[in-house]
Amino acid sequence: MKERRTLPILLKEQHILLIGGGNVALQKAEVLAENHISFSVISKEVHPKIKILCAEIQIKKFKTKDIQNELIVIDATGNEKVTKKLLKYKQKHPLLLNVVDQPKVCDFYFMALTKNAPLQIAVSSSGASPTVAKYFRDKCQAFMPEDMETFLESLQAQRNKGIIEIDKTLEKIEQMTAKAYLVGCGLGDPELLTIKAYNIIKEVDVVLYDHLISDEIMNIVPEHTKKVFVGKEKGFHTKPQEEINKLIRKYIKKGYSVARLKSGDPFIFGRGAEELLYLSQKGINTEVIPGISSAVSGPLMGNIPVTARDYSNAFTVVTAHLKGNSINLDWIPMLKNRDHTVIVLMGLTRIKEIVQQAKSLNIEIDTPCAIVSNASRKDQFVQVGTLANLNILSLTSKRPAIIVFGNVVNFLNELEKYDTKKFKS
Repeated sequence: MKERRTLPILLKEQHILLIGGGNVALQKAEVLAENHISFSVISKEVHPKIKILCAEIQIKKFKTKDIQNELIVIDATGNEKVTKKLLKYKQKHPLLLNVVDQPKVCDFYFMALTKNAPLQIAVSSSGASPTVAKYFRDKCQAFMPEDMETFLESLQAQRNKGIIEIDKTLEKIEQMTAKAYLVGCGLGDPELLTIKAYNIIKEVDVVLYDHLISDEIMNIVPEHTKKVFVGKEKGFHTKPQEEINKLIRKYIKKGYSVARLKSGDPFIFGRGAEELLYLSQKGINTEVIPGISSAVSGPLMGNIPVTARDYSNAFTVVTAHLKGNSINLDWIPMLKNRDHTVIVLMGLTRIKEIVQQAKSLNIEIDTPCAIVSNASRKDQFVQVGTLANLNILSLTSKRPAIIVFGNVVNFLNELEKYDTKKFKS
């Protein structure tokens, strides 16, 4: 295939003659009007919308003498006779001609333009496929920041004063184009991801993940995407939050889009607020994508309602694990009220202390409880019992897991009368 060589140029303040008045001509008229290009129309019949877009219209049959001093002409008639007249005329006169859908006889092509004026990106397939050109035009459009016009105006003002700061401009552009996402990945089942979370995971340049993100969700990440593990590795502790923050910023400064994958919802005991604060302080464009939290949906996956008539009229979500690996047991007095559901996150490794503290506060040992491990995943495991045997139940439970206290756990006894699904207790 012979290489098509083109030279993209901008023609300022040029007038164009558009021949034709049908649907094809309308498409060209819309492009010209949208880009504020002066043009006139000649055609025996003219589409009503063209009449709105153009003030200079001649309702007549085209003749070569109509060209007069025109230097740029678009033939949108689809009429071979008109095209032949124009090609013959062009042999003796200076003329730039575009014949719609006939790239071989065109002197110029229409490019697919982004709408971010004064900064515009033009994409051309050299007439081979306008569809392809428009596809990549839209990709470019999505990539460009919305406030680009304001940014360019500020740069123009600086240039007028003789101030040109290339490094600062590049740094600002990187901040404007790169974006960080704190993505709630829910319980682990990919089908429980939001559509937005799914799309972001598929589209970003870099993902940061830890051991709480399921293999099924990681399988969604495209092969070409850079994957950075920030969780526990053999012989090492989880990376400090400060280090994770710096990693996100490192890739943002390179102009990459970055998704920090968070189990559950980023703002429910997920340190998402700390990451958002850090990124905001550094001027990094950041979006938080909500996710389904195991705090509410974890019990649901085990057929345990968080609230239900005759069982519970309120619930509280707590964590047993605090900053610096310290333990939180301040919530245990709430267990005295069995009508109030208490859901404990990150408590599996602290069950021994939880039971001891509960006994010291005279919490009844027959208080119903359940452990839901790997909620929504293929290896989901639900164990039901009481405070008395909670320690024993924990020995065969795996993380991630949630603990549920309260009368709602007894709902399973009622449910099992009608459901063949049994839970180990």
